Order: sequence, then C-alpha cells, then structure tokens
Amino acid sequence: MSNRTHRLSLRTGFAAGASALAMTVGLAAATDAEAQDRVRWRVPIAFPSTLPALGDNMPWVADQIGAASDGRIEMRVIEPGEMVPALELSEAVGQGQVVAGYNWLGYDQGRIPASPLFSAVPFGLEPWEYIAWWHRGGGRELAEEIYGDINVMPIFCGITGPETAGWFKEPIDGVADIEGLKIRFAGLGGQVLESLGASVSLIPGGEIYQSLERGVIDASEFSLPVVDQRLGFHQVAPFNYFPGWHQTFTAFHMVVNLDEWNGLSAADQSLIRLGCSAGVMNNLAASEALQGEIIAGFPDIGVTATQLSEEILRELETASLAVLEEQAAADEDFARVYESQQEFSANYQIWKELGYLPRDF
Repeated sequence: MSNRTHRLSLRTGFAAGASALAMTVGLAAATDAEAQDRVRWRVPIAFPSTLPALGDNMPWVADQIGAASDGRIEMRVIEPGEMVPALELSEAVGQGQVVAGYNWLGYDQGRIPASPLFSAVPFGLEPWEYIAWWHRGGGRELAEEIYGDINVMPIFCGITGPETAGWFKEPIDGVADIEGLKIRFAGLGGQVLESLGASVSLIPGGEIYQSLERGVIDASEFSLPVVDQRLGFHQVAPFNYFPGWHQTFTAFHMVVNLDEWNGLSAADQSLIRLGCSAGVMNNLAASEALQGEIIAGFPDIGVTATQLSEEILRELETASLAVLEEQAAADEDFARVYESQQEFSANYQIWKELGYLPRDF
C-alpha cells in the first residue's frame, strides 16, 4: 500500500469513527432528553373509578393523554384513600405529598372559602354556562390566582349536570320538614339547610348507605341517579327528590402541584389541558346520557321520584341567597368570584331567554 493510500485509509477510518461516535453520543443525548421529558404521575381521585360519570372520568382522561403522548405522559390513577384522604387532596398536592389529584374543589371549603363556587353553587350556573364562564368569563384566571396561594394549579377537567335533591326516608311536604332533619349534605347547600334548622354532616360516599340504614342520618344527597342507585340508597331511603337546586352543575378539576406544573414544557402543559378539555366533554355527555333510563326504572325498585314544589324551591332560593351574601361579606375572594359569576349570568340570561326554547314548550 502506498503512503498516499495509507493516509486516505486512515482519514476514512477516522471519519467513520467520528461519525459513529457522534451518532452514539447523539442517540444517548436523545435518549437522556426523552427520559427527562417523560411524565410519570400518580393521581389520587376523590371518588371510586367504578362509579359512572362521577369516578370514571379521570381514568378516561389519563388514557387519552397517554395515547396522545405515545405513552410519554403516564398518569396512574389511585383510588380514594389509598394515598391521601379524599377530602384532603388539594392540600396534599400543594404541599408536594402527591404531584396531582382529581378533585371536587368544594371539599376545600374549610381552607379556601371561595372553593365551592368553582364546584357547585345553589341556584347557580347551568353546566354549559359554567363552561363558558370558566373559559370566557374570567373563571379560570380567578381559580388559578386563588389556588396559586396554596401552590396548586387547578385545571378544569370534568362536569356533570345537576344532582338529585336527595334521598329521604320520609316525604318532604314543606320547608318545615327540614327542621331537625339529620342529613348528609356537602358544600354551600349544606349551609343552606343548616340555616333552615337541619343537622348537617359531611359523610364520605362509601359510608352513606350504612349511615342511612342505622339511622345516623334521615336523608342524604350525593350524586346523580345512576351513581346513587349503584350505592343502594334507594333500599333505605325510597323518596328521591328533584331538582338538584344545591348543585345545578358539579365541576371537577385536576389539581397539580404548581412547582411541578411550572417545570413541564409548554407542549406538555398544552397536552394535559387538551386532555382535560376532552374530559369535560366526555363527562358531561355521560352524565346527560345515563340518567333517564335509571329514573324510568324507579317504579320497579320501589322508588318515588318527586319534584320539590315551587313553594319549597322559592324558600330554598331565598335561604341560598342569604348564605351566599353572608359568605361574600366574610371573604374577599368569595365576593370576587361570586360577583364574577353573577355578572356573567346576568348577561348570559339575555341570550338564554331569547335563544332557547322554554323548557315547558
């Protein structure tokens, strides 16, 4: 081999080696970057995933986000109580005990007085009205500001229509029947009933049946007919009242530790928000689709489904307004959120009355 040929061979070998080394380094760097970009969260939920429309939405959202990210974002759903008590989810997320959770924000009322307004309001917004207020009426900005104080990012992730007004052992013929009633109730609706003389307790969903059966309580609200029937309330409290005056909507949020959220890429934040937006649609569709068949079958299982009289509803409305005004006077954040919803609803009412057919048409 000539010197010239030898030099060419060496150059070619060096070039090939350098190229291979660069490719190896590049692949290693890409692999490291990919590993760093992976999101692996355990996400405790407030309600069992076996409950339709109430607990099964976050698993659906997790599946959609996982598929859309080709498995790079994995959210492992954890059942209630396995990691964190269901009523303490937001606090645990803010303190970094868990990265994220799926919560009904009304459970935060003891720490954040304004939280029920983001979750369920007596005689409040209807589901699609709440969606509009959250996205276009300042709701999201208010929630992020208020929850930012406890190091939490709240992401609107699910919503259902109204709940039932409750399951009762005895008929309710007037507001006088509420006085002295032992009832399980949550959120602002519970405060309304307390103002009317009821004895209100917040019992976890899994303990309601036993409490009704043993006489610890005389009545209870919890969720939609399809959920309440699954839990067997009709077996011990056969009088089911409507409408759900206390929760005209029921909103759910993914709560994420704010430091963890800020550490995500903009693309991952966007993908998670998109997944939750799809969750809102999925949740509302399920909640609206499943109730009619359940109620139609009530006579076969001995349930009496009854609408509260207008007289009772008007008295409940008066008591609700008094509670809302009292809460607004006591807490500045509550007042800001309540005023925002009231202003939005007043403008929406103009469109609602003109654009939609009357319900009794």
